[in-house]
Amino acid sequence: MITLSSDFGAPYPAAMKGVILQRVDTRLVDVSHEFPRQDVRAAAFWLREVLPWFPPAVHLVVVDPGVGTDRRALVVRAGDHALVGPDNGVLLPAARRLATAAGAANGGNGDGDGEVEVFDYAYGDPASRTFHGRDVFAPAAAAVHEIGVDDLGAADRLTPTDEYEAVSFPDPSLDEAGADGEVMVVDDFGNVVTNIPGETLADHVGNQLEVNGVDAPVVRAYAERETGERLVTVGSHGNVEFAVNQGRGDEAFGLAPRDTVRLSW
Repeated sequence: MITLSSDFGAPYPAAMKGVILQRVDTRLVDVSHEFPRQDVRAAAFWLREVLPWFPPAVHLVVVDPGVGTDRRALVVRAGDHALVGPDNGVLLPAARRLATAAGAANGGNGDGDGEVEVFDYAYGDPASRTFHGRDVFAPAAAAVHEIGVDDLGAADRLTPTDEYEAVSFPDPSLDEAGADGEVMVVDDFGNVVTNIPGETLADHVGNQLEVNGVDAPVVRAYAERETGERLVTVGSHGNVEFAVNQGRGDEAFGLAPRDTVRLSW
């Protein structure tokens, strides 16, 4: 299986699929091609949340504002998975989560970031300097699939490296009166996803809190509020999010990605 993720929209992903299918006979699964344009951190966040739900696969990721420059191409081995994409940090959060899950499955405690193996992928002069998804990364994903994750260390075009970019996410700060955090992403529903861990709300369900001075109750489900009413809850990602039942939380709370938030109780 090869998954595909990008910020390309349409029709560019079809060309990547065509390149892959010329080389290998495999199942292709789209994760998303609607990641925020050129937003490496947002893509890294969503991939970290989504890819661990897949069985072993090769994951092709192209969110690449540096396309056509001298930034490198990487292949990352994480347990039974491999990730292929640009060296701009987008691959590492998901790879570490996948490796941590693999370690837990093999008897580890699953805590912390997992160990990964990173390889430089050597490529020649691509046909286009503006579409490395088609000309560099799709052939690389096909090659990795054909070689097999376990045999990457013996592949001709792959060289182990310990120098690579890695996206890092900010840590929240907690005190007796509340939590300070940052908006990580806003999903298509307008739900505002923060970096504040959901367990901080454990003792506050049903209570009224303040989000940057705006009042909202803590609930377990959106429908516990009337249509159009603000709420604070824990999303499927395990983080605190600010939302509106059948509405847009980003508009109601006046928040956007990378904004700082103060959650007070």
